[in-house]
Amino acid sequence: MKTNKKKLEEFIRVDHAGERGAIKIYEGQLLALNTLYKDEELKKTVEEMKVHEKEHCDFFENEIKKRHIKPTRFLPLWDLLGVGLGFGTALLGKKAAMLCTASVEEVIDEHYQNQIEQIHDDEKKLREKIVKFREDELHHKDIAYEKGASKDGFYSLLDKVIKTGSKIAINISEKY
Repeated sequence: MKTNKKKLEEFIRVDHAGERGAIKIYEGQLLALNTLYKDEELKKTVEEMKVHEKEHCDFFENEIKKRHIKPTRFLPLWDLLGVGLGFGTALLGKKAAMLCTASVEEVIDEHYQNQIEQIHDDEKKLREKIVKFREDELHHKDIAYEKGASKDGFYSLLDKVIKTGSKIAINISEKY
């Protein structure tokens, strides 16, 4: 069975946007951590997770070029919103910064799992990469909770906002 070409293009387009968005969130957090809110341990954690996101983004950037897929038209907006989200959550403190990672990764876990189930053996390499990237994202989620992510009180609302925004960005990026 062949993987649907249109679906494949949507998967690659949205995954590229999402991985780039993750980099921008971490860049925003690092901007705050390097200027206004000093926390060397959090900074180190964010820098380490950003390395994985860069690897993921580079893979999808290459797939976009190789397969002649147009990236989402919304990349400039996602870049701006990602940096803003990262900066804002870091300013709120370690719990909020780590919750941002956990919330996004929980959405991505479901998103990648859905893709894995739809990609057939004709795209085995792509499926294997997405499986590996999903594992990396689950690891980031675990780190976020170990480092203090919380959904108590105000953080419950922040979790919902981040997850809703992530799902909206996914839906838009797949199509446009």
